[in-house]
Amino acid sequence: MKLSGNTIFITGGTSGIGRGLAEALHRLGNKVIISGRRTALLQEVTAANPGMDSITLDVTSLESIQAAARELIERHSDLNVVFNNAGFMPFDDVSGPVDDALAQDLIATNLLGPIRVTAALIEHLKTRPAATVLYTSSVLAYVPIATNAIYSATKAALHSYALSQRFQLRDTSVRVQEIAPPWVDTDLIYKSGDPRAMPLPDFIEQTLVALATDAPEVIVDAIRPMRDNPGAGEHALFEAFNQSLVENPIPVGA
Repeated sequence: MKLSGNTIFITGGTSGIGRGLAEALHRLGNKVIISGRRTALLQEVTAANPGMDSITLDVTSLESIQAAARELIERHSDLNVVFNNAGFMPFDDVSGPVDDALAQDLIATNLLGPIRVTAALIEHLKTRPAATVLYTSSVLAYVPIATNAIYSATKAALHSYALSQRFQLRDTSVRVQEIAPPWVDTDLIYKSGDPRAMPLPDFIEQTLVALATDAPEVIVDAIRPMRDNPGAGEHALFEAFNQSLVENPIPVGA
């Protein structure tokens, strides 16, 4: 996608990767509209970035999504980029009973949310001469973390969905790109400065370079070996990756 002159709507734009990319794209000369559930956080981010706009949105609610879509089109008729970034990442243990309420919330946020947001805006995007739908998936779409099994599954499903939607939109003005981050040092899990996590500024810089191309998947070099998940060797790769996390766990809080 082009990196300037767009009108971009970003879900989950108040923290982490969403805020980092929102601010970077804002500085590049795009009109950026962020969304989230907490008005105070939206006001904090827009106050720090004069000219940025915001809309309150609960991506787990179809009614909220449809209302936000109507408001977006009314206020920003030149909207041409929809960036589905909202999500959360709880730990779980699927060797025993699953917390059903948590699983439903996770699927509604990480998978149904992007599907519904894009569906509510896709016909408008088709009217724009150069439009883009962006999804934030994860390296865990390719190699899951066993202790975040449902989260990993939602990202694998989102990757699959993006593939199908890209094909279905092939004869339109809308392009689909998928950003698949590695472990980035944000508060998605716990911002700890762990050396295994990629610093957010480095991730933003490398992602913008790849985003400026026509690449269907936007990945940083650090995840290429996992993206190239070796077919029949998948199980050994998965076992080795997860065993390394058993021996040196991801921090889960202060």
